[in-house]
Amino acid sequence: MKYIKILLFFITINLSAQQGGMWIPSLLNGMNEDEMTSLGSKLTAKDIYDVNNSSLKDAVCHFNGGCTSEVISPQGLILTNHHCGFSSIQSHSSLENDYLKNGFWAMSLDEELPNDGLYVEFIVSIHDVTKEILANITDDMTEKDKQSVITKTSNGIMKNWTREPWQDVKIKSFYKGNQYFLFVTERFEDIRLVGAPPTSIGKFGSDTDNWVFPRHTGDFSIFRIYADANNHPAKFSKYNKPYTPKHFLPISLDGIEEGDFSMVFGFPGTTNEYLPAVAIEHITKNYNPTNIAIREAALKVIDTEMKKSDAVRIKYASKQARIANAWKKWKGENLGIEKSNAVEKRRAFEETFTKALKEKGLTDKYGSILTEFDSLYKDFAPIDIKRRNFIEVFITTNELMQMTYRAYQFEQAITANPENLEKAKAGITNTLKGIHKDFDAGVDKGVFINVMPLYGKHADPSIYNNTAFTNLDNALKIFEGDAKDIIKKLNKDAAYQYAKPMIDEFNNTTNPEYQQKNETITALQTKYMTALMEALPNARYFPDANSTLRVTYGQVRGYSPRDAVYYNAISYLDGVIEKYIPGDYEFDVPQKLRDLYAAKDYGQYVDKNGKVPVCFLGTNHTTGGNSGSPALDAYGNLVGLNFDRVWEGTMSDMYYDPEICRNIMVDLRYVLFIIDKYAGATNLINEMTLVHPKK
Repeated sequence: MKYIKILLFFITINLSAQQGGMWIPSLLNGMNEDEMTSLGSKLTAKDIYDVNNSSLKDAVCHFNGGCTSEVISPQGLILTNHHCGFSSIQSHSSLENDYLKNGFWAMSLDEELPNDGLYVEFIVSIHDVTKEILANITDDMTEKDKQSVITKTSNGIMKNWTREPWQDVKIKSFYKGNQYFLFVTERFEDIRLVGAPPTSIGKFGSDTDNWVFPRHTGDFSIFRIYADANNHPAKFSKYNKPYTPKHFLPISLDGIEEGDFSMVFGFPGTTNEYLPAVAIEHITKNYNPTNIAIREAALKVIDTEMKKSDAVRIKYASKQARIANAWKKWKGENLGIEKSNAVEKRRAFEETFTKALKEKGLTDKYGSILTEFDSLYKDFAPIDIKRRNFIEVFITTNELMQMTYRAYQFEQAITANPENLEKAKAGITNTLKGIHKDFDAGVDKGVFINVMPLYGKHADPSIYNNTAFTNLDNALKIFEGDAKDIIKKLNKDAAYQYAKPMIDEFNNTTNPEYQQKNETITALQTKYMTALMEALPNARYFPDANSTLRVTYGQVRGYSPRDAVYYNAISYLDGVIEKYIPGDYEFDVPQKLRDLYAAKDYGQYVDKNGKVPVCFLGTNHTTGGNSGSPALDAYGNLVGLNFDRVWEGTMSDMYYDPEICRNIMVDLRYVLFIIDKYAGATNLINEMTLVHPKK
């Protein structure tokens, strides 16, 4: 495969104040650094990423593989979103100690709560290994052969890479397989819960305000990293000590104003910025609507039952949030694509691409790509939708069906390898215990009745009365005995009998067909990326998000979502009180917070107008995974905590429009105000370094 020197494409472009893009932190020298300066940054590329000296990247860590967190004290205190720490907060909650409802604050190290399985991961260094990875790839190879060679080469590079015993390495693909980077990492697995506001603050506005502005959510939680006596990663131990970081972030008490520079540093999950128009049209007009309908049907039941019972509320809080988040995101994505006319604009760009191919004599090489996309997506769309609908029903929304799916995987595993019976038993036991920890058969039955017809199948509610899976002890008894006995009991279970034909179809037909067709599309997407860079070398190309460390920069800016409406960039505590509805599960406000507001007891956490800022908007290009990312000012001080995007801007995963795409951040002055004045956790404030960079 031809090695595309991507960096050379960047240096030919005229400098402009870039809005949008998720940039690799080790490659900021030059244009990115100049752009940041033009937007108001006082930081150098080395301030952000430096292998030999402490830099901002040493304070940013991947939180449990799905969010971002940042170190805010010399004793390993880390900050992330409330919704990122939600499952940990929930796991420690009970009717007697309802930390979801009342919040949690450790006033000493001894009160901090360990979390089994929770981890954070730092990036030690980043290395371009593209030449080595692609050295033996040729154009005449099949896609399968290419991937086989790439995997083998990658494994060899990782095995031989020099690193410390407590470090690990991983290789990630960029630009649809045109570039590869190796990351040296350190993973810490003793992470303890330190503080969390009540849900009425941490999730204020809940589903109604999710993905919209103005927002008034104190979406934060606090944890601490512990390390061994040598300050190296270690499993939980009472002998571990708070981690001493290479760098921690000072916090600005001067905050932000409209037009200020803003940089978000984190681990964005997945974007697809270079999709053809036909793919965007498929996602928004066919794929999203069916999944939205399934989640909407599930949420109708869950929301109703959570309002009726505190026990159900605690059990389903995390699940409800997870289901609702994507449901509303997809709706906003569709709205944004339509509002921005993204499909038509992408088609117009494709005309430019086609013209450039002709001008550069590349038509024979790449001229059929767009026509191939049209043909492939027409064939791919039905199976793509069917596969995702199965995932929504059997994995995401309905737990009885999820248990049958996991049981099916168990049956397949021991049938193929009978010698792995004990290992498979341990796996299914842990899975069932995990599901039943927060399982309510009545709620799940309601979800089942609502979602199954949307998968095109008759919902038979009687299975809930005739299955062992709704009771943990009975479910575990199925998996006692030898393989033959277990399979016999399993296949007599009513729920398993109901679900197995559908799972069989998915496993043997739907998913293999999807994989085969998706592989062809993926290969063409790689070719398209190569073609774009050859045909339009002066265009701007940033790599799609892939859960690796990225920098996105912009400014604090409001926006106009529709005619005659403009949202200011900053929301205030006044808005929390304005939205207050006594006893409402979304808009209730704790008495103490109301008292602080009435007394104007704000401490030092106010802006120049004497008001407490709560959230603010920026033009930073973010996505899932950026939740909990630090928002930094021009000097590298922490000013905000990224947690969301505006509804119309969620389409930035496929199409970034600087006019309407905005990320939403919690103002750190609100975070400090809650910790100090509301919770009285001055022990935490005293750990931090508070600065006044504007004075």
